[in-house]
Amino acid sequence: MQWITMVSMWIIPVLIAFILLYGTYKRIPTYERFVEGGKEGIEISFSIIPYLVGMLVAITVFRASGALDAFIGLMKPMFEMIGVPAEIVPLAIIRPISGNAALGMTSDLMATYGADSFIGRLASTIQGSTDTTFYVLTVYFGAVGINKMGDALKVGLLADLIGFIAAIIVISFLFGR
Repeated sequence: MQWITMVSMWIIPVLIAFILLYGTYKRIPTYERFVEGGKEGIEISFSIIPYLVGMLVAITVFRASGALDAFIGLMKPMFEMIGVPAEIVPLAIIRPISGNAALGMTSDLMATYGADSFIGRLASTIQGSTDTTFYVLTVYFGAVGINKMGDALKVGLLADLIGFIAAIIVISFLFGR
C-alpha cells in the first residue's frame, strides 16, 4: 500500500517534468507556451463570470421563492407511490442546476439520516452518477459562444434522469429499503 502513496505523490510532478523535457527536446518554447496558456485561462475565467453570476442568482431565486418546495409538495404522492423517498427529490432537482447546492443537500441528508442509511447511500450515489447539466451548459457553452444548446440540454437532462433512476434501482437492489 505504501507504493500507492508514493506513486500518487510523485505522478503529477513526474508528468509535468516529462512534458517540459519533451517540449524542450522538440525545441518548443515551453515557458512562453505556459505563459500564453495562463493568459488564455485568465481571459476565459473573466468571460465565464457573467454566466456564473446569472446561474447563481437563478438558483437562489428558485430556492428562496418556494418554487422548489411547492413542486416537491405537488409531486410527493407520486414519488412515494413508486418508492422514491420524498427526502431525496430536492437533491434530484437541484443536482442538474448546482453542484455546490447538491453537495450541501447531500451533507444535510447524511447528517439527518446517516451515511449508512438508505437515503444517505442513495444521496451519495445520485451525487456521483449525475452531473450539473445547467451549470455546464450555462458556463462552458456561454464562454465559447454557443447559443443553440437545446439538444445538449435534452441529452444532459436525460442522462441525469437515467442516473437518478439507476441510483434508485441499484441502491434498492443492493441495500433494500
